[in-house]
Amino acid sequence: MPTGAAFFDLDKTLIEGSSAIHFGRAAYRRGLMSRRQLAKDLLANVEFRLRGSTDEGTDALRQRILDSIAGHRVVDLARLGPEMLAGILPRAYPEMLEVAWRHQDEGRPAYICTAASQELADTMASVFQFDGGIGMRSEINDGYYTGKPDGPFTYREGKAEAIREVAAREGYDLADSWAYSDSESDLPMLRAVGHPVAVNPDAELLRVARSEGWQVMTFDRLRRRVRIGGAVAGAGAVAGAAGYVAARLRPSGRERMWRTLRR
Repeated sequence: MPTGAAFFDLDKTLIEGSSAIHFGRAAYRRGLMSRRQLAKDLLANVEFRLRGSTDEGTDALRQRILDSIAGHRVVDLARLGPEMLAGILPRAYPEMLEVAWRHQDEGRPAYICTAASQELADTMASVFQFDGGIGMRSEINDGYYTGKPDGPFTYREGKAEAIREVAAREGYDLADSWAYSDSESDLPMLRAVGHPVAVNPDAELLRVARSEGWQVMTFDRLRRRVRIGGAVAGAGAVAGAAGYVAARLRPSGRERMWRTLRR
C-alpha cells in the first residue's frame, strides 16, 4: 500500500536561525570568505530570524553562496563540516526531532527539504537520522565548484517540485504526507501535502494557517525573548545586530597578544 512521508524545512523549523551563517563563519575562519561578507551574512541572519524570509533576501543569499564557493575545491568545503555542525547542532529543536522520529516509527520516511546546499541537507539528514535530504545542488567540474547551480532552486515552487519528484520515485502518497515549515515562501510545499504544519510561522504563514485550519507549532526562543523584552523595532534589531557583528569580528585578547608578540 502507498504510504506518506514527512518533509521538514531546515532553518527556523528544525533548527533555530539560519544554517547559512554557520557555513559563513566556518568559511571565514578557513579564509574562504571575507570579513565584510561575513558581516553582511550575520546581519541578514538576524533579520531573517526576526522578520522571516523574502524572495529578494533569499535569492541574494543563494547567489552570494554560489559566488563564494566558485573556484574552490569540493573537498575544502566538505572539511568545513565539523565546524558547521558544532554551530548548528546546539540549535536543533528537540521537539521537532521527536516529531520526525515519530513519523518514522509510524512508517513515514522523514526528509529535510531546504534551500541550503545539497551537501548540507545530506549531512543534516545523516546526523538527525532522517531518510534523506533535498537541497540546492551546485555544479562541479573536476572537483571544483563552478559557481553555477546544478538543478532547480529548492525554494518556493522549487521545493514543491522536489518533493513531488521524490514522491513519484519512491511511491509516496502526498495526500497522506506531512510538511513542516516556518515561512510563507514554503506555501507551495505545504499545499502539496495532505497535512501541512506551520512551525514558528512568519506573519503571513500564520494568517494562512489560521484561515485554513492548519496545525501551528511555536517555540522560537529568539523571537520570544525579543517580544518579552519589547525590542521589536527594526532599527533596534539592526543596531543590536551590528553590535553583535562587531563583537564577533573583534580580535580576542589572546589574538591581540599574539599579534603584539609577532611584531
